[in-house]
Amino acid sequence: MGQPTHDTTTTSAAGAKPADANPAESNPTSEANANPTAADQLTGAAAMFANDRASQHLGITVDDHGPGWAQCSMRVSEIMTNGHDITHGGYIFLFADTTFAMACNYPGSITVASGGDIDFLKPTHLGDELVARGHEVIKQGRSGIYDVTVTRGDEIIATYRGRSRTLPPRK
Repeated sequence: MGQPTHDTTTTSAAGAKPADANPAESNPTSEANANPTAADQLTGAAAMFANDRASQHLGITVDDHGPGWAQCSMRVSEIMTNGHDITHGGYIFLFADTTFAMACNYPGSITVASGGDIDFLKPTHLGDELVARGHEVIKQGRSGIYDVTVTRGDEIIATYRGRSRTLPPRK
């Protein structure tokens, strides 16, 4: 499959699923994906998350995803709190970065971060349920920009902007 077939895309609403999104293609555990092609077994968001031991260890779950967007959830555990009894920013960054990775890894591609920035807006605490929604802002060639919003209920607690680079196909 290689790179996505488009040169440029934009997503207008944060966290909104594209109108043409196929739920069977976007859910990594769906029956339609039970027998993926050889390329899909090695690449794409579902394959990447299956091997992401750090995110799984923290209890991050992928609620749903598709090309250019993703939604993940995480509950703040005791190990994630710092000396101020709030969530350590590194865990919020990792959570947002995992959601970014799910949004930018199209089937058939291997996409990595070339950079990322986060703004922490409100503290979170032990037991808080966090949701991160990421979407593609623009994709041009092998480079992309993605925004992720991390929320607790209706409150925005952090915003993240990730820059991606799709690697050339392996030889």
